[in-house]
Amino acid sequence: MEIVFRAAVMYVFLWIVTRATGKATLGELSTFQLVFYIVLGDLIQQGVTLQDYSVTGAVLAISVFAVLTVAVSWANLRWPRARPLIHGAPVVVVSDGEMRGDLMQVERLSVDDLYEAARANGIERMSQVRLAVLEADGQISFFKRDGEHEEPRRRPEH
Repeated sequence: MEIVFRAAVMYVFLWIVTRATGKATLGELSTFQLVFYIVLGDLIQQGVTLQDYSVTGAVLAISVFAVLTVAVSWANLRWPRARPLIHGAPVVVVSDGEMRGDLMQVERLSVDDLYEAARANGIERMSQVRLAVLEADGQISFFKRDGEHEEPRRRPEH
């Protein structure tokens, strides 16, 4: 019966934490957010299955993660100069049809990955690309030369 009580307490607490830390759908989670939720799951499991001898220990550990997540989000809003450090900055990887190999290497973006993302956006040749930007979240935005202002489609993360 103690496990049922612990599970109920952790369920309510996790619901409160996820409401407090912000909203995002699974497809919009950053790598850090995904790891955050996986770690939360492990911490909850320890508190529920008695591997940690107190629910308080699990609640405290999750609270620290939640407070730090909110603090980083607040810092991101409060200090614009911290944004590139916290979330990264977009990088132009194709300019006027020419791939920027030096920047692609720094960002560990392969030519094959770039071509795959271009094909997913209906682009046959790099010469059609006016600008391609590797976004901070790892997706690539393409802007065509022909002046069509389509909504830029993004490559799904793997």
